[in-house]
Amino acid sequence: MLKWAIIFAVIALVAGALGFTGVAGAAAAIAKILFFVFLVVFVIFLVLGLTAARKITGN
Repeated sequence: MLKWAIIFAVIALVAGALGFTGVAGAAAAIAKILFFVFLVVFVIFLVLGLTAARKITGN
């Protein structure tokens, strides 16, 4: 998912440099949404991993 966010960010930068402001805005919005979804999923898996590790080690 982070890969797609980076791809859309690059598309937004290239489209903005070439003057396609509509495409650049849309691609930037998609990149932003994907990045925040990635962050939420990352934090959820991080918390789940830490709680599972504590149960396995017995702490």
